[in-house]
Amino acid sequence: MENENNPQPVENSTNNTANNNIKGIWVETKKFFIELLDIRHDTDKKGTIQDIKDNISMKGHTAWVLVFSILIASIGLNVSSTAVVIGAMLISPLMGPILGVGLSIGINDIDTLRRSLVNLGVMVGLSLLTSTLFFIFPIFQNETPEILARTAPDVRDVFIAISGGLALIIALSRRSQQTNTIAGVAIATALMPPLCTAGYGIATLNFAYFGGAMFLFTINTIFIALATFVIVKFLRFPMLKYINSAKRKRIARLASFVAIIVFSGSIYLFLNLFQENQFKQHAQNLINEIKDSGISIIDEEDDNINYEEKSIKLIVYGNKLSKVEINKWNEKLIDHNLEGTKLNFYQGLDDSDLRNEVKNLSELYTQNQKIISSRDETVKEKEEKIKLLMAQLTKYEKNEIPFIQVSQEAKINYNGLENISYARLVQTDFNKVDTLTVFNAKWYDSVPNTANQKILLQKWLKTRLNLDTLQLNNN
Repeated sequence: MENENNPQPVENSTNNTANNNIKGIWVETKKFFIELLDIRHDTDKKGTIQDIKDNISMKGHTAWVLVFSILIASIGLNVSSTAVVIGAMLISPLMGPILGVGLSIGINDIDTLRRSLVNLGVMVGLSLLTSTLFFIFPIFQNETPEILARTAPDVRDVFIAISGGLALIIALSRRSQQTNTIAGVAIATALMPPLCTAGYGIATLNFAYFGGAMFLFTINTIFIALATFVIVKFLRFPMLKYINSAKRKRIARLASFVAIIVFSGSIYLFLNLFQENQFKQHAQNLINEIKDSGISIIDEEDDNINYEEKSIKLIVYGNKLSKVEINKWNEKLIDHNLEGTKLNFYQGLDDSDLRNEVKNLSELYTQNQKIISSRDETVKEKEEKIKLLMAQLTKYEKNEIPFIQVSQEAKINYNGLENISYARLVQTDFNKVDTLTVFNAKWYDSVPNTANQKILLQKWLKTRLNLDTLQLNNN
């Protein structure tokens, strides 16, 4: 009776079993993901350090490869060929010094840091010199879409640089490196096109382009180096040891200081770009709402949204906006997270003449379209008549008899033939109409048997002209 009334131990046993099963599933899942994402067991730390150090130098062959890759990229930007630019990025050695900076900070190697920074400066200087010499020729100074795309950074460029830097250093740290990953990172991070665009800015004295392109290159460089530093620390690469403990501490402090500066600068650049991107997106949402309300806005350009001055410039076409309407849109700035932004509406005092001119142009366009349509119909009718006449002419030529040639042949074949004539005879029995080909032949009096000659001539004419209904008469 006691066991029947108290089944609690059985329930506890069931609960414990369920908890153990859940815990076991969690442990196995956790183990699976750890093994899936773990990069420590397959890392070649010593080989990675050596590979990065070997590719830092920008001398000899590497320098010439850099020059020619920059030249190829500049040509690709000038002709707006994405394929050529990608090809140049595949052969460029730009990553070496940047990875060297991140690695040296991570392992406290001040000599490698100094060497990396020097070669990075050489790399930038050589690239700018090559691209400037190319774009200094006036025939190569046209602004192409590929050039304009590299004149200003975007917050997405930060994520590309971080992701590319992480992928690159992880690929390099494997025992068996993946060349396709390294090539893909070189394309994605796009270090070379901004340097070429900066050279274009110098050659054309457009320092806005130069500043924007160098800013984009700096962002990519800093975040690739930062990603390298993070992975080096995560994988616990061996720190460089110095015999002098005081020197080791001093170098460690210097490396930490440089790392803090790089990290702080990265955070600042990212936040600044993020805020600028957010401002432009909010401003564009406001502009779209204004346009949806029926207000016509013309001359929309990127410069009309100014993040530095916190202003939005709108050129209104059509009916003038009243002060009440302008105040209403200024009040909506808060709804779009644009507090403190100046919303400037530019509109003419009286645009009636402009609207009348546009109306006249619209009417003139409509009339021209009608004339063109009418002319098209006339041309089509004439083409149909030409086709009909051509068909009739072809039919006539097909039934036409080459009389001169036939008469000459008949004279050769029949010596007694004095003359021959030809005509078409149309006759009817009031039930149908027939067209007959009729020849008249006249023979010399000296011909003894004209009846026989007539029969032969008629057979020859029927065969020669392929006419069964041919009729031959004697004059």
